[in-house]
Amino acid sequence: MRVVIAGAGSVGSSIARELLGNKHEILLIDEKPEVIGRSGLKGAKWLIGDACELTTLKDAHLEDADVVVSATGDDKVNLVVSLLAKSEFGVGRTVGRVNNPKNDWMFDDSWGVDVAVNTPRLMTALVEEAVEIGDLVRLLTLQTGVSSIVEFTVPQDSPLIGETLGSVPLPEDCAVVAILRDDSPFSPSTDDVIEDGDEIFLLAAIAAEDQLRAVLAAHSEDS
Repeated sequence: MRVVIAGAGSVGSSIARELLGNKHEILLIDEKPEVIGRSGLKGAKWLIGDACELTTLKDAHLEDADVVVSATGDDKVNLVVSLLAKSEFGVGRTVGRVNNPKNDWMFDDSWGVDVAVNTPRLMTALVEEAVEIGDLVRLLTLQTGVSSIVEFTVPQDSPLIGETLGSVPLPEDCAVVAILRDDSPFSPSTDDVIEDGDEIFLLAAIAAEDQLRAVLAAHSEDS
């Protein structure tokens, strides 16, 4: 997969490092030449220039990118890059970093953003995940607020323990996409048995989150 990342600061470099480790083709765009030497990224390609300029994006061959990530520290830049990626180059997938939570509402498909990542919100979600085991935590909002990725950590006294995933009556617009167990992720089947401490990740319609929360909390009453 070819991924173009605008912004080679700590966030952009971290994303690039992870993707390079997974054998993806990475191009980073940044205005500062010195970031190349201090990034420590091996195998990445670089383009020095202003990611808001069409000429820079043309030089990056954005039309060949599978995903464009706007990871700068400036929300205006991230919005412009996402919009140009979609409108001018037809990129199939864009991810935009939200620096100021007050700007979160702008990061939608009208600005070409498929997935908005609000770093403070994500950190808050991870904190909540640690202290509110047994509650449903929204990690990311997808597709203009229509759907989300949510996480549920199975508490020790959960009635779900010992049941199969297939026996849990999830709402129609919800699907389990992964389970993290003993620090190892796997793609579950309906026959997998739920265990204490499982971190269950689901793709869900936001409108169905309350129903999903109720199902996960009170399913034992139906058992």
